[in-house]
Parts: sequence; C-alpha cells; structure tokens
Amino acid sequence: MTTGSITLMSDRRVAAIPVQECGEDLVDARAHGLKVDDRKRDEAGAWAHVRHGVLARLMHAQSLLPPGVLLLFVEGFRPPALQRRYFEEYAAELARAHPDWQAAQLRDAASRFVSPPEIAPHSAGAAVDVTLIDHQGRELDMGTRVNASPEESDGGCYTDAPGLSVRARANRATLGRALTTAGLINYGTEWWHWSFGDRYWALQSQQPAALYGPVELR
Repeated sequence: MTTGSITLMSDRRVAAIPVQECGEDLVDARAHGLKVDDRKRDEAGAWAHVRHGVLARLMHAQSLLPPGVLLLFVEGFRPPALQRRYFEEYAAELARAHPDWQAAQLRDAASRFVSPPEIAPHSAGAAVDVTLIDHQGRELDMGTRVNASPEESDGGCYTDAPGLSVRARANRATLGRALTTAGLINYGTEWWHWSFGDRYWALQSQQPAALYGPVELR
C-alpha cells in the first residue's frame, strides 16, 4: 500500500517546524485513571508517561467514548536512545529486504512505522499509542494488532486502509472521533498513534511551532 496523501514523519516540512519548549512535565498515566497496558513496560516506567497536556486530552477523549468502551494506553514516552535504536533496526531490516533502495528511500519507508529520532513525537512525550477495550478489558477489533508493521499487515495498519471489516472500521472511527475532538492528531500510517504538541502536530494543525521537544525522564 502506498502512502498516498499522507505526510510522512521524514518530510522536510516536519523537521523545519521550530520547537518552543513549554516545559511541561512528563506525568504517569497510571496515576490518573487510564487503563495502561504493560506490553511495553520498562524498568524506569518511561512507557507510561506523557506530557501533562497530552494526558489531559486523553482523559477528555476517554469521557467521549460510548458506555462500556475504554481507552487502553499502550506506549507513551520513548527515551531518545531507544527511539534511535528502533529506527536504525527497522531501517536495517528494510535495507536487507530491498538492497537496491537508496538512503532517502529507506528513510522515507522506515518513517512509515518508526519516526526519525530527531523529530520523534514519542521522545518528546507528545505521542501515545492507544487502542480500545471493552468493560472486561478485551481489546476491540481494530483490523490489525497495535504496532503491526506495514509489511506484516499488508498496509492494514494505515488508518484508512481498504479492506477492513465493518466492525474494525467502526471501531477505528470511534477511537478517531474521541481523540480528534480532544485535540490530538493521528499519524495516518499507524491507526494507534496519536499526538499533541509535537512538530508533526504543529504541521498538521497549522501551528507556528511545536510545544514539546525531545526530553529525558527525570
């Protein structure tokens, strides 16, 4: 599946957005009533953190969901070093599969699934990977698993992918309505990835600057 009209994280316009760091703290979503999954758990608890403004919007989105449906927080903050490792490993995987690709093509292809480290929303505490669960904690049918690569899912990870079941498309729409209304924006190659305050958000929402830059967990 091609990216079509989706602006990729590797687009020069994203990197060109200035950052006017507002200094908000990273906060632990586990302490604020959200359901937090542990599949990305790390020793420092980084995965459960996001900026305060992101958490507030997630709480708002939660209030907009239908009765019996809840957000499941999968991963928030990702330390810059870990982001760089993820990007380099995926780019290397693509290079092995496509030895004829040039560096720029590899960078664009890698950025469909892992953001370039220097602009990554997760490393700014601005992004969160989320899905939906029912009142018994069972994940709803979203068409693919969270973090399914374009290769694994045959493009089904794209938010508006064709060929989804009626149920999966409806569940994605429910998730999207709540998060969009709360002020977050989606990365169109990953239905689960939403952000606020980062460079990608600023470009997509026509803001002059990002609010959050790369940060480390204290």
